[in-house]
Amino acid sequence: MNTRLLMISSAVVMGLAGLALTFAPDETVKALLIPPNMIISVVLQLLGACYLGFAMLNWMAKSALIGGIFAKPISMGNGIHFFAGAMAIIKVYSKTTMTPLLWSLLVIYTLYAVCFLYVGFTAPAEKKTAI
Repeated sequence: MNTRLLMISSAVVMGLAGLALTFAPDETVKALLIPPNMIISVVLQLLGACYLGFAMLNWMAKSALIGGIFAKPISMGNGIHFFAGAMAIIKVYSKTTMTPLLWSLLVIYTLYAVCFLYVGFTAPAEKKTAI
C-alpha cells in the first residue's frame, strides 16, 4: 500500500476539519443544526486542535517507512481514531436517521480505519533503490 498517499490524504482531510472546527466553531454548529452553546463551541475547538495535531503528525510522517513494526504508533493511533469514529457514527445511526453528511463521514472514517489498520498489521512494501 502507498503509505505516502495515505498519510498525505489523511493529513489534508484532518487539517481541513481541524481548521474548520478550530476557527469557525459557531458556523460548524449552525451547519450541524445544533443549538448554539458555549460549551459545545469550546469542545469543537478542542476537537479541532486534536485534528490539527493528527494532521501535522501525518504530514510530517509522510516519508517515513510505515507498516509492521515500523512507525507502529502512527498507524495504530490513526487506525484506532478512525475505527472509533466510525463506530460512533454507527451508534448515532442506530438512534436517528442518517443525513448525507453522516453517510459521507462514515464512508471516510471506515476507509481510513481499514487502510491504517491494514498498514499497521502488515509489513511495509520494500522500497526500490537506484544503484
